[in-house]
Amino acid sequence: MNIKINELLQNHKSAHLLYAFNGMDNYIRSAVNFILDGVSLGQSIILIENERYLPHLMKELKKHLNENEMAKIHQINNFDFYFSSGSYHPPAILNYIENMYKPFLDENITFRTWTHVEWSTIDGPLSIVEELEKVVDRLVADMGLVIMCAYEEEGMPESLKLSLLRTHKFILSDDDVVFSDLYKVEDLIK
Repeated sequence: MNIKINELLQNHKSAHLLYAFNGMDNYIRSAVNFILDGVSLGQSIILIENERYLPHLMKELKKHLNENEMAKIHQINNFDFYFSSGSYHPPAILNYIENMYKPFLDENITFRTWTHVEWSTIDGPLSIVEELEKVVDRLVADMGLVIMCAYEEEGMPESLKLSLLRTHKFILSDDDVVFSDLYKVEDLIK
């Protein structure tokens, strides 16, 4: 069943979405649409992005948003975010997430997050990614968050693809969202 992101979010308090993208143009278009949709709903945006893509995103967003709307976009360097402890360490990342969201939650500010995860820079087993995504998935449900995790698909190992499908309930495909058939399949087996 294909649905639009806004339709999904009307029916779900929280959503942990996966976007496996190919090419910067597709990525920019999808990120901009996600951000514009959030801003149009009065939401703040947490944008966790790399230094290469950020100028392209901001240039495109400035075509559509005024200064007050642009002020709703809170930028975080994805390298600083994922490697805040010096390495890709899930407990440190979780602590960063909780501290990052605290001011929004304390002030009852609605927001959504777009995060660009660069798995190819992770030094260590890819199982660390799955561990973090499981923790984030629980956090999304517990805190009522909307988080889009964007991963570049080119060259992605099959084991990582399967991990991501198991840990994300919703998959962004072009402008539609589909449900992952593998989401929490390990819970069904037990």
